[in-house]
Amino acid sequence: MSRPRKRLMWLLAMVGMSTVLAAALSVGRSGHAQPTSEGRQQTSQPNSIEQAKQKGFEGVDFYYDVFGAPPGQDPQKSFEQVMKKDQAEKPEVMAKQRKLLEERYDLSCKQSPGVTMTKGKPQPVGPAVRLPAGMTWEQLAQMGPDDIRKKRAFPAGFDRLPHPKHAVGGQVFPQIQIKQFPRLERFDVDFDLPECLLPEFPPPIFLTIHPELGDVSQGEVLHADNFDRLFRGLVTPAQLDGLRMLVTQFAQEEFNATHDRKSAKPSLGVTCLDCHVNFHTTAQFHLNPDTRPQLERLRLDTPSLRGMFNQQIHGSKRSIRSVEDFTEFEQRTAYFNGDPIRAMKKGMNLIDRVLVAHMGQMQNMIDFPPAPHLDPMTGRLDRTKATPLEVRGEDVFFGKGRCAACHLPPSYTDHQMHDLHLERFGAAADGPIKTFALRGIKDSPPYFHDGRLPTLEDTVEFFNIVGGLKLDQEEKKALAAFMRAL
Repeated sequence: MSRPRKRLMWLLAMVGMSTVLAAALSVGRSGHAQPTSEGRQQTSQPNSIEQAKQKGFEGVDFYYDVFGAPPGQDPQKSFEQVMKKDQAEKPEVMAKQRKLLEERYDLSCKQSPGVTMTKGKPQPVGPAVRLPAGMTWEQLAQMGPDDIRKKRAFPAGFDRLPHPKHAVGGQVFPQIQIKQFPRLERFDVDFDLPECLLPEFPPPIFLTIHPELGDVSQGEVLHADNFDRLFRGLVTPAQLDGLRMLVTQFAQEEFNATHDRKSAKPSLGVTCLDCHVNFHTTAQFHLNPDTRPQLERLRLDTPSLRGMFNQQIHGSKRSIRSVEDFTEFEQRTAYFNGDPIRAMKKGMNLIDRVLVAHMGQMQNMIDFPPAPHLDPMTGRLDRTKATPLEVRGEDVFFGKGRCAACHLPPSYTDHQMHDLHLERFGAAADGPIKTFALRGIKDSPPYFHDGRLPTLEDTVEFFNIVGGLKLDQEEKKALAAFMRAL
């Protein structure tokens, strides 16, 4: 087509467009375009925006669906309705959980002089798990799995510990932490275990690159306002950048800026170090992301990040092979839900791999707490410093107790996953679970992956029965003393 002909066609098109615009608009005295009568009729429709939003939502629309709300609702109204419903039900939810805990455990929080965590908080002493009526620990330890199952003698406290609101799940933070960071409070559920059964708050921080400094936290909780002041000059620029990411809030399943949340106000989310406070834990819990259906998911107690440099697998059940892969995956799935679809809805966070590496570098700088009775060359007891009870406990640990089959020094883990087959005893099956490191274990109550064992004494009794060890009272006492020395 020639250039004059193309120009003619363009002019005709413009004339046609002008005709259409003229038909649609009239020009007022001010010279501004005004709606036609048809346009005025459309814009005068009442609630036109609300009506537009409702179109097509007669059935289920995943984007609008709110936890616990009927489908096809206005999002904001649904959120308000769900929040009121959850708040009204919360006392009953927590009373039911309290009853379950009191039936399973003695929650009086026994202590023993001199038995403390690293900074001096008294460590809970047990056993706290309640036995079936008329049963003793000695009697139970003499019974085999079949006999225990048939007589339903397996203590309820040794079975799975449920989330207070298991059908919904999600992260729950202890009140001592919420007092300092109110943004972590949920309107539908509270933390369920007493503070005396939890780790120290705030936990101390030990750096592999500065063991001579001891606790570098200066008694503070690491967060976005103080990380630079506390750590600049102690770590490399790459590690400091990783720390910046670890204290940055990102959208999470229950804490986000959408209507589909469990925080009263829209939230920027949670940080990695909200759960792993000072790279340790204060026993925050959620549900494991690896299992479905929902009611089969395991309650998951937050593990410590101490000693990550010496651990080869990550995740209670997934056996993820690097902390970088673990960090990246959790950011893509709204933190521990295993669901990228819900993460997309609430704020999927795709972190550049360079930053993920920086985060991994920082996590790998965190050391275990000092253990003055251990030989630094072997991770075993220095018997010139250890007490006689600790020495006997080490002998049990590496001998009759068979603990070292899974927990090998120096970190006291074997980097494997093991299935205890608790269904043998009539309990729920957990399947394979990662071997957690026992170094510094005195700082990490409650114990086991879901926190079902409140004290180290409960842990000893649990494995004495599950492992068929036949330990006597003195051997059990010595074993707990050795673990407190790690």
